[in-house]
Amino acid sequence: MENQTLKASEIKENYSLVDLLTHLGYEPVKRVRNEQLYLSMLRDSDTTPSFSVNDKQGTWFDFGEGKGGNIIDFALLYWKGLPFPEVLEKIVLTCGSLIPDLAAAPNYKRQSLLEKEPSYKILDIKDIGSNAAILNYLESRGVGQVAEGRLKEIYYYIEDEDKKRNKFFAAGWQNEQGAWEIRNLNFKGCLGHKAISFIPNSEKKLAVFEGFFNYLSWLTENPFAPDSVLVLNSLSLLQAGIIKAQDFRDIALYFDNDPSGRQATHDFQAALPWAVDRASIYKGYNDYNDLIVAERINYQLNR
Repeated sequence: MENQTLKASEIKENYSLVDLLTHLGYEPVKRVRNEQLYLSMLRDSDTTPSFSVNDKQGTWFDFGEGKGGNIIDFALLYWKGLPFPEVLEKIVLTCGSLIPDLAAAPNYKRQSLLEKEPSYKILDIKDIGSNAAILNYLESRGVGQVAEGRLKEIYYYIEDEDKKRNKFFAAGWQNEQGAWEIRNLNFKGCLGHKAISFIPNSEKKLAVFEGFFNYLSWLTENPFAPDSVLVLNSLSLLQAGIIKAQDFRDIALYFDNDPSGRQATHDFQAALPWAVDRASIYKGYNDYNDLIVAERINYQLNR
C-alpha cells in the first residue's frame, strides 16, 4: 500500500475516535453531556476514568497526562515509535475500511479509502482451486500447497462514488468476527471489521503471527506441528492477542523483523514473559513469508 496517499486532513474529517477506540477494544466508563470518559489506554496506572473524548468535535484530552488533540495525535501516542504514514494506515486498518493496494492497475475508479461505511458486497465464497489467478498468486507467495482448506476464494464488488460496481476476487482468510482478510496480486484489505483469528489445537503450545501469510509460511515447514495458532491480522490487535494467549504456557512469537514487529514482540513479552521470540528463524528477512519466497526462488534457479 502507498501510505503517502492517506491524507491526515481527510482522516481527521472522516474517522471517529470513539469508533477507533471501540475497534481497539475500549469502551467508555461513563458519559457526561457531550464527553465520553475512559480509563486511559495511554497509561497503565489509570484507575479512574480520566481520558475524555468529545466525538462531536473530534477531540480528546487525557487529564493524567495533560495532553490532548485529535484522532491522529492520539494514534501517534498509542502507536508510539511508528512512522507517521504507518500510523495513518493503522487508523484505517483498525476501523475496518477497505485498504486497497494503490499500485494496482488504475483501470477503474477506486472507492474512497475514507468512507465510514465501505460500499462492498460479497457475491460468492468458494473453496480454493477453481481460480487459476488466485492459485498462481498463492504459489508466488510460496504457500500454494497449504492454502487448501485454510483459505477461500472471495468474489465481491466495490461500489465507487459514481455507484458503479467493480467486481473483484481474492484469496480470503476469516477472522473471529466472520470478516475476511483478502489478498491478491494487486490488493490488500479487509471486508468487515478487523479481528484476530484463532485455530485451536494444543492446550499448552501456541504459535503467534502478525498475518496469515506468515502462518501459512510456518506451516509449510511445520506441517505436523501440534500448536494452536493465533493470527493477529493487525498489530493494532496485539492486546486482544495477549488476552487470548495468556492461558498457554508455551508461546512462540513469529513477528516481523521491522521496528513495529520488534516493538510488538517486546510488548508481548512484557505482558507474558514466558513467550519466546522465534524471529531469528528468518533472520535477514522481514518476515517468515519473505524467507519462504526467497527459498522458492532459489530452488527454481538451481533446479
